[in-house]
Amino acid sequence: MSNTKSTEESQEPQEPQESQDSSESRTTEKSTGKAKRPSPMEVLRQARGQLAELTGMEAESVSSFEQTEDGWALEVEVLELERVPDTMSLMASYQVELDPDGQLTGYRRVRRYERGRSDARRSGGH
Repeated sequence: MSNTKSTEESQEPQEPQESQDSSESRTTEKSTGKAKRPSPMEVLRQARGQLAELTGMEAESVSSFEQTEDGWALEVEVLELERVPDTMSLMASYQVELDPDGQLTGYRRVRRYERGRSDARRSGGH
């Protein structure tokens, strides 16, 4: 019985210490999480990940990125259909909108093109 008592006694001081440590880390997480906005690189990573999760297509590049009044706006290039040769693969540009915290609020495909084709809309003013 004395063994049980000493085990209980030795555990009692540890429990408050553990809960104190975890409450301190939660307080730190809350204070940093609420006060700190994501950096532009964090927003880019979140946008790419969220778009890939929703569409099943990995982002190859981000061709446009800006902060707006409502959060963030990006244009993301994805591989929609892989072909051989690679220059014949179908690519797409997606307009992606995120809230100020970097959470995706909407997306839409704005353009579809072959990887090997130049963009006629921006071909030196012709």
